Amino acid sequence: MTLSQKAFSLLQYPLPHHALSRLTGKFAQCDNPWVKDTLIKAFIKRFNVDMSQALEPDPTAYATFNDFFTRALKADARPLGDGILSPADGTLSQYGRLQAGQLVQAKGHTYSAQTLLGGDTALAEEFLGGSFATVYLSPRDYHRVHMPVTGTLREMVYVPGRLFSVNQATANYVPGLFARNERLVCIFDTEHGPMAMVLVGAMIVAAIETVWSGQVTPLAGHPQRMQFGQPITLEKGAEMGRFKLGSTVVMCFAKPPSFANNPLRSMVQMGQTLGAY
Repeated sequence: MTLSQKAFSLLQYPLPHHALSRLTGKFAQCDNPWVKDTLIKAFIKRFNVDMSQALEPDPTAYATFNDFFTRALKADARPLGDGILSPADGTLSQYGRLQAGQLVQAKGHTYSAQTLLGGDTALAEEFLGGSFATVYLSPRDYHRVHMPVTGTLREMVYVPGRLFSVNQATANYVPGLFARNERLVCIFDTEHGPMAMVLVGAMIVAAIETVWSGQVTPLAGHPQRMQFGQPITLEKGAEMGRFKLGSTVVMCFAKPPSFANNPLRSMVQMGQTLGAY
């Protein structure tokens, strides 16, 4: 790790994570044409965003920066592969088996499935001997999250926490990063057993949404469990949620799949095959 990466990570500890994120959220929701068009055009230039794949390629057509950031893609932009799919565009930062209930965050750093899933011992035990995969969404990526396999929602758990950045520099240095940040845990029952989709918040991520409940974060206080009266089944490849600004998705599988030979930190796209049973 370089000195600058270490300094970047250390400087995040005293920052008012939530205040900064909520302030950013207000700017991102501004519908003043001059403000939102200036932000969107500057963002596209800074991060080299490819608008040719967007359903609406005109940056000025979006009502707010958030609408641009969570933009839909053209129907044929992300063909679906076989087996277990990548849930999002991004970087495949880690994947593998849960060893003694531990997930790998980065070299030298692990964290527990129990903490990640909100402290529920019984739930964590369902994933003992399973596998995980982590996809980091950079600012330039498509920010809707899709189902890697078909599943029926069992419950959703909001877990409060900090909002550290989730880029590789921070992952290399901040212990238990994904189990410290605010996150939304979605437990699905699939034909291969339970699957957890964990949408991890990050600094300046103003909110996390799901397709069945709308905007969920920010909440506060203690973990909150939510169940829904009607069965919610989402097909493989269907949208399940989105980030208002970038973050990370951690998937946990009770039955370990065989992952494809994707090298760590390789770029993946939503719908790309990650593994198979």
